[in-house]
Formats: sequence, C-alpha cells, structure tokens
Amino acid sequence: LAFFRNQQLDITELKEVINRLGKLSGKPDASLLHIHPTERSSELPDDISTITSARFANYHKHRATQSRFASRGWHSDITFEPIPSDFAGLHIKTLPETGGDTLWGSAYEAYDRLTPALQSFLEGLTAVHDGNQFHQVAANEGVKAFTDVRGHPANVGADFSAVHPVIRTNPVTGWKGLFVNPVFTKRIVELSKDESDLLLDYLGKIWTQNHDLQVRFKWNKNDLAIWSNTSTVHSATFDFTDPRAGDRAVSLGEKPYLDPSAPSRRQALGHPSFH
Repeated sequence: LAFFRNQQLDITELKEVINRLGKLSGKPDASLLHIHPTERSSELPDDISTITSARFANYHKHRATQSRFASRGWHSDITFEPIPSDFAGLHIKTLPETGGDTLWGSAYEAYDRLTPALQSFLEGLTAVHDGNQFHQVAANEGVKAFTDVRGHPANVGADFSAVHPVIRTNPVTGWKGLFVNPVFTKRIVELSKDESDLLLDYLGKIWTQNHDLQVRFKWNKNDLAIWSNTSTVHSATFDFTDPRAGDRAVSLGEKPYLDPSAPSRRQALGHPSFH
C-alpha cells in the first residue's frame, strides 16, 4: 500500500503504472487490466473504472433491504472473478470538503490474529465470492452487464462468482493472508449455512474492530493510492454527501492458491506470535 500526493497523470499513465506493477511482480501474461461488468456504460476506456459518489448513492437507493453499515463495505477488488486482482490504483479528482476517506486493512495481520488452531482449520476451507449484484447495478444504469472477456480468458460469462481458498498465499512475499471480505464472500463451501454465516461474521470483525491493523488515508485532489488486493481489504467512509470521484485501474494477477508450508508475516519477519 503506497500513497502519492498531487500526481498529475492521465488515464493512460495510470493504466501503465498499474499494469507494469503487476508484470514486474510476475503476473501471468494472460492477465491484463480488468474490465468491470458495469463499466461499458462509461465514456472512459473499458479497463478504467469510474468511482463516484453518485453511482454509490444510486446503488444503495436500489438496495433498500441491504445493510448500509460501513463495516459491510470492506472488500478486496473483484474477488468474484476466477482470476482476481493483484494490484489496483485510484486517482482521486473530485473531493467533498470533509469526509470520503479510505481505510485499508492488512490480510497478513488478520491471519496472524487467529489462533493456530483456527488458522489450521481455515486452511482447509474454500469460499464462494459472488458479484452477481452487478447485473442489477448495470440495469439501474440502463445497460446490460458486460459478460465478455474481462481482462483474462477465465473471467468471462454472466456468472460473476468464483470459489477461492479462505487462506491465500501472496505469490510475491510468500506469506499467508486471510482472503475473505464482507462484500463479496457469501459462503464457506465446506460448512453449513449457519456455520458459514457465523464464521464469516467473525472474520469480518477482525478488520472492522481492530484499528491497529488499519490505515486511514485522507485524500487531497489528484492523490494516487496503489494497493495489493492480494493482501489488503479496503472501504470508503460513509460520511459525505458532496461529490467524490476518481479513476481506478485494476490489474489481474494469478488464480488464488494456498501453500500450506508458507509462513505468516510474523513468522517470516521473526516477530513474536500475537497469541
């Protein structure tokens, strides 16, 4: 996770920076920039997402039965794809006078907060990540969701869902991290619904209720944030009504995997166990 103040870069440069970061980190040749299912309605290139407060408000207006608690907004980008994101960058152009911060949480530290017994249990589990709500999001904007190839040959079709390991190994650092999030992770495959709901609720609270594993960034105009979707989750704060907008580029990485022999971050750095 890195922040750069007052960056004067255009969309082409943003795309180049994020795609090159993925390439330098060893992503497969077939992994390009992601095309979001709702972005074909934008005037920008297909592989640039527009992040705006207006779209956010419209989304929630049509989902009155869904939770609007900020704690439910934590996510890693596009984990509903079979080949999800490795890195993403957001370049903010328009800001409210106050509010509109973004928080990130560490998947490494979330894993290290678990007891060894729970770590071992979770390493045998997989979870469904579902983004099929984007069909309705697109319909609300008067378009159909984009179902063609979305930056990788495996990311294709109208079913915006995938199954990934609950614990994931970062291919660059080799460290284990927790790979579930409140927005897209709907069910742990190997558990009953009740067991899955209880466990996912607990795992989500590791991020939302432990401020010491979070970073909060207050944006200024033209600031750029770049983050790893493999090892972080993030959420905007729900504390503004004035316009907020920016351009986002999302690089695709590899199919998530778990190396059981991989260390945690604390183990790799020789830090004492949390427990």
